[in-house]
Amino acid sequence: MSATSLLLNPHAYDPQRFDQETRRLLRATIDWFEARGKRKLTEDYHDRVFYADFLEFAGREGLFATFLTPAPDSAGNPDKRWDTSRIAALSEILGFYGLNYWYPWQVTILGLGPVWQSVNGAARKRAADALAAGGVGAFGLSERDHGADIYSSDLVLTPDGAGGYRANGSKYYIGNGNCARTVSVFGRIEGVEGQEQYVFFAADSEHPDYHVVKNVVPSQMFVAEFRLEDYPVRAEDILHTGAEAFSAALNTVNIGKFNLCFGGIGMATHSLYEAITHAHNRVLYGKPVTDFPHVRREFVESFVRLAGMKLFSDRAVDYFRTAGPEDRRYLLYNPITKMKVTTEAQKVIGLVADVVAAKGFEADTYLAMAKNDIDGLPKLEGTVAVNLALIAKFMPAYLFSPQEYPAVPTRDDASDDGFLFRQGPARGLSKVRFHDWKPVYEKAARIPNVARFTEQAQLLVRLLAEATPDEAQQADLDFGLALTELFTLVVYGQLILEQAELTGLEDDVLDQLFAVLVQDFSAAAVDLHGKASSTGKQQELALAALRKPVVDDERFARVWEKVRDLSGAYEMNP
Repeated sequence: MSATSLLLNPHAYDPQRFDQETRRLLRATIDWFEARGKRKLTEDYHDRVFYADFLEFAGREGLFATFLTPAPDSAGNPDKRWDTSRIAALSEILGFYGLNYWYPWQVTILGLGPVWQSVNGAARKRAADALAAGGVGAFGLSERDHGADIYSSDLVLTPDGAGGYRANGSKYYIGNGNCARTVSVFGRIEGVEGQEQYVFFAADSEHPDYHVVKNVVPSQMFVAEFRLEDYPVRAEDILHTGAEAFSAALNTVNIGKFNLCFGGIGMATHSLYEAITHAHNRVLYGKPVTDFPHVRREFVESFVRLAGMKLFSDRAVDYFRTAGPEDRRYLLYNPITKMKVTTEAQKVIGLVADVVAAKGFEADTYLAMAKNDIDGLPKLEGTVAVNLALIAKFMPAYLFSPQEYPAVPTRDDASDDGFLFRQGPARGLSKVRFHDWKPVYEKAARIPNVARFTEQAQLLVRLLAEATPDEAQQADLDFGLALTELFTLVVYGQLILEQAELTGLEDDVLDQLFAVLVQDFSAAAVDLHGKASSTGKQQELALAALRKPVVDDERFARVWEKVRDLSGAYEMNP
């Protein structure tokens, strides 16, 4: 498979792997944006025009209702299901046209998470009916003073003496909070201690006791502050209580924030098309800009980083869809998509922006939008540090205690991913086991830079075994984050290799991609070496992991030709 076929190209998009209705809706979404045109896209962005026309389109087509209604709540509609594969495809398309269109889709997914995990049939039906009527969702978790710290909610439910409650308090950073018919709100019950105080309930932004205070961001997006003032919460509005409410919040993040990676992939892809088309047709000092060696290097690096993002994320979909009580490997791959793939999107957009320079600031370019927005993706779920700390919990089991699992196939079948709403208690991460990471590296040892990266991975294992972090270092988050960055690269490379094998990706691109990962590993090893608490032995092994990638000018030239041929391959309808 040619790596260029990994890239979304709206002019030639027809995902044969999906059923007819899925293909129709994905194509209709592309056609809506293309008919609307780039001028309207960029003008609305800079004028901060709320995306009501997009929500109207999505409602008219039944886009969100079809893709986000689980089969048990579909009232027998065979096209409605929660299918992570096609959800990922739509997330990538929406990111391709801008973060502001991906965002209302994303927060609708989050808002529905607590509902679809609930056994409250009445609330589920109301949510399904609201979706069918063209409504959207919102996830009422964060607060101004506490962020997403669910231990410290100031939204309080007071018993009303008639079996219900009155809710008072505010929520902050709530996407779609101005218009969502399904708002999943997290709070606590007055006078109750411990985990039993937590509650999730369904609210409606059109209720008179629901007050939208303001949009907290200067953007097309409406990221609301809203207040509930004596908002009546009936028994039929309660989604979860106690520890179950706590788990519903975390499990919703597992379901919904996975799509951050595909939004970033879409944004990086459009940016690459625009940049290569501009640069390859611009002449400076009597030659095309792309004749300069540093420009070619930046474009090749952008291209292979983007290929890696796509390979890892597509393979992660398979693990989400095959997950079950005995296979929770997705819980590691999820924070890596949130942290690693989104920061890779930052790097790709940064690289192509360096090439096009002043052009990337012009108001009629997609890149001006992407540059401004891309930094938000890694921050939409805590921070990079939050996700690295979560990834670290899986490191011992992954590296040292592999377990046999049946082979996971490519999962693009038209089936409902029901387990995602039956994940159970959000604990026991240290008990999750993984298949052996080494065989896929060994199978790809013919590729020079894969072999070199494997040497680095083995040195990480040596460091952990021979210079195991002591108790103080394990409590040192700064040291731990540096160590986890190295571990993340090993997992990232593993799924990239698995997907490359499944798709038959050409060795040239894989070799060039791992040349970049070798450099990334070396940089992270230097960072670990310099940490204040690193020991002499740890410093020695960190430096021993430094490698220069295997250089092959002919391979580089062949990959560059693929990137060069992207010039003019896609330009948005004006």
